[in-house]
Amino acid sequence: MFESIEDVQKALAEQHYFADRAIATTVFLSAKLGKPLFLEGEAGVGKTELSKVLAATLGADLIRLQCYEGLDASQALYEWNYPKQLLHIRLGEAGSGSRKGIDRELFSEEYLIRRPLLEAISSDGDVPPVLLIDEIDRADEEFEAFLLEVLSDFQITIPELGTIKAKHQPTVVITSNRTREIHDALKRRCLYLWIDYPDFEREYEILRSKVPGIDERLAGQVCALMQQLRQEDFYKKPGIAETIDWGAALMALHKDELDAETVEETLGCIFKYNDDIEAFKEGNLVALLEQTDVNKAM
Repeated sequence: MFESIEDVQKALAEQHYFADRAIATTVFLSAKLGKPLFLEGEAGVGKTELSKVLAATLGADLIRLQCYEGLDASQALYEWNYPKQLLHIRLGEAGSGSRKGIDRELFSEEYLIRRPLLEAISSDGDVPPVLLIDEIDRADEEFEAFLLEVLSDFQITIPELGTIKAKHQPTVVITSNRTREIHDALKRRCLYLWIDYPDFEREYEILRSKVPGIDERLAGQVCALMQQLRQEDFYKKPGIAETIDWGAALMALHKDELDAETVEETLGCIFKYNDDIEAFKEGNLVALLEQTDVNKAM
């Protein structure tokens, strides 16, 4: 476990995640206080990546619950394997087993399908897993209430099997893209952190790490242009994920410097909506390339 905030920064950097002081402090306090992390920010700023890197740093398994509209308790907790149960019943009827014995066997752990929440709570490994509850804002408010109950005591009651309580509390990370407001009751159980777009220096460091071999000047141009594009009024501003994708694409094209033609040809790496691509073209924003100051990256 981490001994200091500096330890957090160093450990994450070894996994090529360059955390600023605010991120490292919140991760450190989450570990010390045993509280879930609630990460909020625009899509593509590294919320999910932080969870993955944290798991790798701790040597823990990453268990991911991807939220979506209509997600309910059974899909997050557990389900019974009905086809396997039905097969067992038919085999029992064809044999000499007692009906009572068959019924008892049907609701044993052999027929239990563990979904992410139960998998995290019932983990018996030496290192508690990292439970990533990704994009909670996509789920319904009813699921929020259910999740709040689970996180309050980290135990689940299965009527047929009894209560299962976590031997070791998992490290919980909840992310939100803020497409809707999350109830205060859930946030109060967590340490909150807003992850913003990285500044130029950190983005440059991330790009050089994630795309090894990229030319220094090219990396500087990419990051400087991205910083400027985020000042414009786009529907979906490019995040650090787009910066990395764009850098990798430029490497694949054997580019060592940006020019207007290359930018126009690779807009699909920067933007994910046609309206944004059209706005870029109509605003002649490729001219921003001439304003990029890459000297500070060197």
